[in-house]
Amino acid sequence: MEKLKSVLIANRGEIAVRIIRTAKALKTIKTISIYTSIDASSLHVSQADEAVLLPGSNSTAYTDGDEIIKIAKEKGVDAIIPGYGFLSENADFARAVGKAGLLWIGPSPESIEARELAEKAGVPIVPGTKGLVETAADAVKESERIGFPVMLKATGGGGGMGLVVCHTSEQVKEGFETVRSRGETLFKNPGLLVEFTSYTVFIERYIADGHHIEVQVFGNGQGQAIHFGERECSIQRRNQKVIEECPSPFVEKNPSLREKLGSTAVSLAESMKYGSAGTIEYIVDDKTGEFYFLEMNTRLQVEHGITEMVYNVDLVELMFKQADAQLSGKGGLSADYLKSFQPSKPVGVAIEARVYAENPLRDYAPSPGLLQMVQWEQLEGSRIDTWVFTGTQVSPNYDPLLAKVMNHAKTREAAIKGMDILISRSMICGPPTNLEYLAAIMQDKTFQSGHTLTSFLKTFDFAPSVIDVISAGAYTLVQDLPGRPTVGKGVSLLMGANRGRCMRRSLTIPPITFRYLTLVCIFPSFDIVSSN
Repeated sequence: MEKLKSVLIANRGEIAVRIIRTAKALKTIKTISIYTSIDASSLHVSQADEAVLLPGSNSTAYTDGDEIIKIAKEKGVDAIIPGYGFLSENADFARAVGKAGLLWIGPSPESIEARELAEKAGVPIVPGTKGLVETAADAVKESERIGFPVMLKATGGGGGMGLVVCHTSEQVKEGFETVRSRGETLFKNPGLLVEFTSYTVFIERYIADGHHIEVQVFGNGQGQAIHFGERECSIQRRNQKVIEECPSPFVEKNPSLREKLGSTAVSLAESMKYGSAGTIEYIVDDKTGEFYFLEMNTRLQVEHGITEMVYNVDLVELMFKQADAQLSGKGGLSADYLKSFQPSKPVGVAIEARVYAENPLRDYAPSPGLLQMVQWEQLEGSRIDTWVFTGTQVSPNYDPLLAKVMNHAKTREAAIKGMDILISRSMICGPPTNLEYLAAIMQDKTFQSGHTLTSFLKTFDFAPSVIDVISAGAYTLVQDLPGRPTVGKGVSLLMGANRGRCMRRSLTIPPITFRYLTLVCIFPSFDIVSSN
């Protein structure tokens, strides 16, 4: 690196840790992390070269653009790198970073302009609004013109948290306010300067059954771009990705589609002189193979790691090199250097599963709390991107993502088998998680066949091995096996679950709901409870 010597990471959690990892590997870039009081023990704080406590509340501090720029200037950093979420796709914040004399590592993230440019570049697009929708009445009018069902999207931020599917005009009225509110809550601070408050809504036709496939692109900001193949992200719950694969099993069955998806993605990126990492998302018809542009995510994607594994590339390193070239007055990476990274084909298969602290008995609602034990299984070809460890306090203020479990193998069958082992043998004790849910997906015959439509989880039958304790019982504990076999007497219940739990009571048994057929063994003491 010639000019890029220090960066402020305007994010938290696993993506901040992942950015730090590449900076440390390069050995020439100093990292400054920011954190809130609830995140004081996070790995992104301890692993950075320096960390600064943000003022303000835990819920809004990471989107306080003014304060983040102030800290960056005080620390004398060369650039700000945003990761994903929070302010990563706030074009006004990106402009403010530039006005402050700092480099924004990433492009100007205006996805609605990318949609307009997609039309000009000849990329087929899903029918939708030409521009932003400002009122609920306009949303209803546009939805009726487009045709139901429709999807409402917040312009800032990313992921399924800013999306609502509507089937009627009444749902559009309600959904409009919901989406706009979520955009403000999740991706910005309502107390920012007016120039940062551009969160509005756009609308497009919703295709219920198809494949959500995205192409990873990288541009040098001077009209040249390449692509690193595609990822399939069809396994989604409430429009939030759960499982991602690289390459797409659907594209593997239709190999000519890869060239079409890749060339249109590169054409769009080059037409807008795109700089840095980005993703072009498509919805692909399962029957015809026809594809439509959905949006451009002008940031590093959550699931970028599986692309890195399949194509043997470090996308964050490329982002740093692009930033260094910009700071050096070169405008960006040279065309020849960039094109040297263009791969010819994928090598093997990589799969990612997102591990969340969430409660399956509460419609997968976030489940904050203390992680009493965190233990990750490791295999050859595996990768765990995480920010948590034993003793981490998961806050209700942020997305409950704990880790991304990834596995790379020669074949899809081997990759799935490895993922099943990784997920099933990893242990997180404390708040409920979706580990068992993810393992069930890996074991599902439809998933294993590669028939992964966006509607997959709507019909996926999952029966968690859990109990619902309605209220507490005196001196009652729920313990991981083998519990405390030498402490005291009393009645013990051993519930048959994949991740064994036992309940010990001394006085009164609490009211319990067994959600599914469950094997229950009652013992007079712990002395005979097995650890299996």
